[in-house]
Amino acid sequence: MQRTLVLVKPDGVQRGLIGRIVARLERRGLKLVAMKMMRISRELAGRHYAEHRGKPFYDGLIAFITSGPVVAMIWEGREAVTVVRSVMGSTDPLKAAPGTIRGDLALDLGMNLIHGSDSVDRAESEMALFFSADELHDYERTADRWIRE
Repeated sequence: MQRTLVLVKPDGVQRGLIGRIVARLERRGLKLVAMKMMRISRELAGRHYAEHRGKPFYDGLIAFITSGPVVAMIWEGREAVTVVRSVMGSTDPLKAAPGTIRGDLALDLGMNLIHGSDSVDRAESEMALFFSADELHDYERTADRWIRE
């Protein structure tokens, strides 16, 4: 099983979409193993978005992600990184397919509701930024036998 980080960004929290986003990931068959509401500090935001440092949109990205609370989660499942990315939809909501989170619920690139790790390696480093090992919950979910062989 693979794990990945998902953030409901400040716009998703402010719009009251946390439950709808969680429900879509659960309905897809992923298992929630960690969740918390938090304010991202400028320091954590800088580490999370380090790859974008120096780009013209960097300061706005940091200002946005630190502007209000986020919901940080870790989801587990078969090919979890790929599955979450497909449920999220294209980064630009105007290009996101109907039926995806962004395609159904967002209109603006800067207000695209959700972050999901873009690779297995990135997921590992991002999960470590937001969660300690004792915040993860390993448990048997009885529905799993109805989700995968």
